[in-house]
Amino acid sequence: MFEADAETFRQAGIRIGADQTVLERSLFEETLAPFPLQLRNEALRMGRLYVLLHCFENSVKRLIKERLEQAHAEKWWVDGVQGKIRSLAESRKGASVKNSWLQGESADLLSFIDFGNLSQIMVERWELFSDLIPSQHWLKQRFDELEKALNFIAHSRSLSVSEFSRIEMYIADWNAQVGL
Repeated sequence: MFEADAETFRQAGIRIGADQTVLERSLFEETLAPFPLQLRNEALRMGRLYVLLHCFENSVKRLIKERLEQAHAEKWWVDGVQGKIRSLAESRKGASVKNSWLQGESADLLSFIDFGNLSQIMVERWELFSDLIPSQHWLKQRFDELEKALNFIAHSRSLSVSEFSRIEMYIADWNAQVGL
């Protein structure tokens, strides 16, 4: 049976082959098994927030790139991103090539900038974003708070439930503003 045929059966609700979900869950539980239950549960709770922030940050980068490409075509990086941020990203990309043992997505230079630089780019090119975002103050306030939360999570610290709500609210506000 070919994969395309198997997919047709799966879409019809017929189970074909191994259930990847069960296999992935088993491997995940096996990997986490050595750690205490409370620690695992907290990590899983924080993982949900990491996923949300990952999606948010990368959707913002896509928006920035789209707007800069519309304005500057193939010169979007040089003409659209300030020199200091551009230099930092290029330096980090160069270091990632030298440290090839650490593999990952590294084609887009925007992936080498800090979260806080995203709002700086939008403020510097405000004419490209002012139709989406109410004010520079609104933008900076939310991004500053989200950056603090992101740094908190990046250092394996846990946030309270109320902080989860605040982050979710800020991201929902952003999504409404930009039409997601």
